[in-house]
Amino acid sequence: MRGAKQRWLICISVLLLLNVFSLAYASKAPVVVIDIKGEIDDGQVALVHKALTEAKEKEAQAVLIELDTFGGLVDAGTKIRDMISESPMLTICYIKNRAWSAGALIALAHQKIVIAPGGSIGAAEPIPATEKTIAALKAEFAATANKTGRNPAVAQAMVDKTQGLPGYADPGQILALTDYQALKVGYADLIAASRSEVLTSYDLADAAVLEYSLGWQEKLAAWLSSSLVKSALITIIFLGIMAEIKTAGTGIAGGIAILAALLFFVSQWITGLAGWMEILLFSGGVIALIAELYSPGVGLFGAIGTLMILGSFFLTLGADAMALNLLAASLVVAILVFLLLLKKLPSSRVWSKFVLTNAATAGTGYVSSEDYVSYMGRTGMTLTLLRPSGVAEFDGVHLNVVSEGEYVVPGIPVRVVAVNGNRIVVRTVNK
Repeated sequence: MRGAKQRWLICISVLLLLNVFSLAYASKAPVVVIDIKGEIDDGQVALVHKALTEAKEKEAQAVLIELDTFGGLVDAGTKIRDMISESPMLTICYIKNRAWSAGALIALAHQKIVIAPGGSIGAAEPIPATEKTIAALKAEFAATANKTGRNPAVAQAMVDKTQGLPGYADPGQILALTDYQALKVGYADLIAASRSEVLTSYDLADAAVLEYSLGWQEKLAAWLSSSLVKSALITIIFLGIMAEIKTAGTGIAGGIAILAALLFFVSQWITGLAGWMEILLFSGGVIALIAELYSPGVGLFGAIGTLMILGSFFLTLGADAMALNLLAASLVVAILVFLLLLKKLPSSRVWSKFVLTNAATAGTGYVSSEDYVSYMGRTGMTLTLLRPSGVAEFDGVHLNVVSEGEYVVPGIPVRVVAVNGNRIVVRTVNK
């Protein structure tokens, strides 16, 4: 009996220890903190993409975004909004001072919103404030608010000043909420003066904190992701491909195009906009174009390669009307520059340093082949059957000749009636 009790005590002790170990392991799961301040751009997109990817790998308990922004690019804000909405982890937004414009959209995507004393959220009227842009952004705000269980009408009033919100903004005024107003309408879950207070409120005070802030990689990605730079890189890629085909694969233009492609795809990879499919499409297109260089006149590889490259750019740029416009503009500019180079480059000083200007001409004593004009009208004897080509002898010299079409047997006298380069035409003498 005593032995049975001891076994039960041992089992209970083991279970308690396992429970303690599991709780200790769970407490080690970190909280990822992302610092977003300043203008919302593709650099912030790259930062959030990197942090969320690593948060998933480290099995983080929660993601806390500390937000302080007047706004920025709507498309960048939308990208961040999508990443936060799709995150399986607990997402908390801590508005340290303000979350205006695109920042408000980012805040609404979180499951929890905490606002600092004196903070504000809203003021998201787009610029330019056209009917189309207002309607699109208002729908985006309303859908985001509805998904996280907040009143969509409040979100719409932040975008469309004609709507207003009774008690907070009259029609004709854009809505922006203070800390206590946001708490009252359900656009903040609590007011907290510090990060530690936020973490304590959600039972995360004991968790390890992993902080992410904007670094040089994200800043470089933001610069490379600007519309002007992306268009310039795509133009250089198109121009390099056309120049490489024109110069029959010398490698210089192709190398420049590959460098531009690396800059383009690396920047989009950092921001999470380019995946393996886009890169494989581009690589396959380049391989097809190289195959076209070694099978001239076929055209099939060239067409397939061009479509694959265009497809990779289209998908990477977002696969929308804006992507089409940017691609079309880049391609037109590349063609115009290519035609200008074809016209101006051969006569330029720069081009003369890369090409051989000396020519081997007849005037300087060079000949491409032996001169047979002196045999015109001379008579010889066929040594082999001419059918119609063969060999004839002229004063001890054996020459390759061709008849005017008929077969001539050996031992027949023939006369040279035409000489064209190294082609000697003969006719039998009895004609």
